Amino acid sequence: MVVHPIFFIVGFCLICCEGRQRNVLLIIGDDAGFESQVYNNTACKTPNFNKLAERSLIIKHAYTSVSSCSPSRSAILTGLPQHQNGQYGLHHSYHHFQSFDNVKSLPVMLKSSGIRTGIIGKKHIGPDTVYKFDHEWTEEEYSLLQVGRNITNIKNLVHKFLTMDTGPFFLYVAFNDPHRCTGSKYGQFCEKFGDAKSGFGSIEDWKPTYYSLEDVAVPPYLPDTPETRKDISAQYTTYSRLDQGIGLIMKQLELTGHLNDTLVIYSADNGIPFPNAKTNLYEPGMGEPMLISSPYHTERWGEVSGSLTSTTDLVPTILDWFNVDFPKYKIFSKEVKPTGLSMLPLLTTEPSSGWNSVFSSHDLHEVTMYYPMRVIRNQQYRLIHNLNHGAPYPIALDIMVSPTFNDTLQRTAEKKPTNWYKALQQYYYRDEWELFDVNNDPLEVKNLAKDADHQDVLNNLKEDLTNWQEATDDPWRCVPGGVLYQNKCLPLYNSRNEL
Repeated sequence: MVVHPIFFIVGFCLICCEGRQRNVLLIIGDDAGFESQVYNNTACKTPNFNKLAERSLIIKHAYTSVSSCSPSRSAILTGLPQHQNGQYGLHHSYHHFQSFDNVKSLPVMLKSSGIRTGIIGKKHIGPDTVYKFDHEWTEEEYSLLQVGRNITNIKNLVHKFLTMDTGPFFLYVAFNDPHRCTGSKYGQFCEKFGDAKSGFGSIEDWKPTYYSLEDVAVPPYLPDTPETRKDISAQYTTYSRLDQGIGLIMKQLELTGHLNDTLVIYSADNGIPFPNAKTNLYEPGMGEPMLISSPYHTERWGEVSGSLTSTTDLVPTILDWFNVDFPKYKIFSKEVKPTGLSMLPLLTTEPSSGWNSVFSSHDLHEVTMYYPMRVIRNQQYRLIHNLNHGAPYPIALDIMVSPTFNDTLQRTAEKKPTNWYKALQQYYYRDEWELFDVNNDPLEVKNLAKDADHQDVLNNLKEDLTNWQEATDDPWRCVPGGVLYQNKCLPLYNSRNEL
């Protein structure tokens, strides 16, 4: 497989939408997964998400470029993987990671074409000069609870943005739901915030939905224990706030006359905040929901696409919608050539070829969590390269203190059954190369990297992954076996087999 530079279907939207205003609403859930009937979860009720899906193309196999918050948001807004744009880890506090100063982000690209831009909710990336919107209501100036979880306030801010001007716009609504609220008085997922019964105020437009332990559906990659079910029950309640927030935003589009001239995209930043998901690049950590709703392309509304898409495809899709070219610029004297594709052609026809592989990369989450991974996932296999495989896999703080993982830790310490299909030692210590047949082994249990019958598959995927790393100027492309120097890998001869 050859990694191709980005290309747009020339005039795709200009021709079919000539003479009509074009706007974009991008909605991102925070640590949101597949908890919806749209993705076959019948337990968590999401009527507004379901309604949006009825007027959308449903992407069955969408994937994050990185399963960590700030790095993922940087990829969403630049079209570049985190190792290319420089946002290697979390932005806030002492983590302090941020993109390179000369990176171009979507709001900056669009502003130069006269498109008004706004962000409501969680920003969590930097520097501000790179990710500058015309109008910002984020945690940098306001309470994140108010701009990311108070759906009545979010509704009012959306209305304010939509009515302040009449020209084309790009609005990015980044919910803080259903992210965990570590150590918060509002509950594990801030499910008590504004619920009108826990003493923490009332959100006018939110009618919380509650779930018993028997009601929830435990994903097969998690231990089915009472603690896990309590965790998921709280998560589901927070989903009801996210879902109703989506409904309020869509209503504002309708009331302001923009429902039929706005491309609406919904997705998420990374896997849900549970073991095996968030900060992992297994299927539960890498897979994301994605809905694409175009009022000008209704022929596939309600259909499901089997194409493999990435969050790095969002920038080329939105630029294509506005008929704006990706800017020419360089990072460290090297011309930037994004590898994402516009997804607009998927809205009319399911492709007979292409769209058959995606890539992800991860370096850090918190500043202490160095565990770089590079991944290719195609229609049948996932190959993971764990660059720091000699070290134990680090655990994110919000997962570390979660009831689900704490229960697993305690059960392990007491030598009791964990009801998990993985042992902790297996979870912590991983082979350098992990190859899984995701069609026949959906839980990714059997590593085929050393299997004699899969060496051709392994080598072909390694080649594709290397090509992508070179195309995206990955500083880690020689790790762990070498050092990058003058675009060549100088061998270290540090393999345990060579010592």
